[in-house]
Amino acid sequence: MKARVHVMLKTGVLDPQGEAVRHALGAMGFDGVKGVRQGKVIELDLDEGATEADVEAMCEKLLANTVIESYSVEMV
Repeated sequence: MKARVHVMLKTGVLDPQGEAVRHALGAMGFDGVKGVRQGKVIELDLDEGATEADVEAMCEKLLANTVIESYSVEMV
């Protein structure tokens, strides 16, 4: 069983890495990009008994900084 965790900065939190990507895209001629938010995807290979609640506990304790990041869990 696998779980995929998507972690993104919360709305309103500055994203300097996303801004750098947006600026670089503009410099390459991609003028239509108004904004970029950079995030991360964490894929976990789990034992069969693992639950979505287990993965959410992992996110709360380690995988996401819940003060500035939000996350979503997808069991695949």
